[in-house]
Order: sequence, then structure tokens, then C-alpha cells
Amino acid sequence: MKEKLLYWIPRILTILAILFMIMFSLDVFGGNEPVGRQLLGFLMHNIPAFILTAILFVAWKWEVTGGVLFIVAAIAGSFFFRAFSGNPASLIVMIPFCIVGILFILHHSLLNKSE
Repeated sequence: MKEKLLYWIPRILTILAILFMIMFSLDVFGGNEPVGRQLLGFLMHNIPAFILTAILFVAWKWEVTGGVLFIVAAIAGSFFFRAFSGNPASLIVMIPFCIVGILFILHHSLLNKSE
């Protein structure tokens, strides 16, 4: 039961965190811009979510590789959004991906230990 729970928690948490990021990109639809420009802005805002979705697909198949990629993505995103030099609120978005990466690696290591 614990292994099944540890299997699903990082996957569900990742999906929720990606949806949380996508929610922030919905603000592009509030202006007077043409629809094509709004859709382009929506796609541009969702590039990090697309990258994280691709990492989730990798992590679903290869947990350690995906876990490392999530940790690297969280660190890179923290530097990109200047979390350590004046924008600590961006850590609210990045920390779940670091935790998810650790959980993917932890699940893989516990699964191999029990076999």
C-alpha cells in the first residue's frame, strides 16, 4: 500500500503543479489584443509547463532520470525567475518540482531495496 501511495503522490502532485502554472497563463485573454495574438501569448506563457510535462513523461517511465530532471528544472527555474535575488515568491512555484523529483528518486530506491 505504501509503495502504491509513493508511486502516485509525485505524479498527481506534478499534474497539479503544472495545472497551477497553466492557470497563471490565462491572464493573456483579458486584453484588447486579437485572438491570434492572445493564443500566441498563451502558448508562450506555457512553454515551461510543456517542458515540465515532457519531464513528467520521462519520469513516468524512468523515475531516477525524471527525478533528476525535475530537480534540475526546479533549480534552473529558480535562477531564471531570480528566486535567490529579490523574488522569493517564485519558490512557491519551483519547490513542488524539487519535492517531486526527490519523491520519484525515493520511490525508485525503495522499490529496488524491497526486491
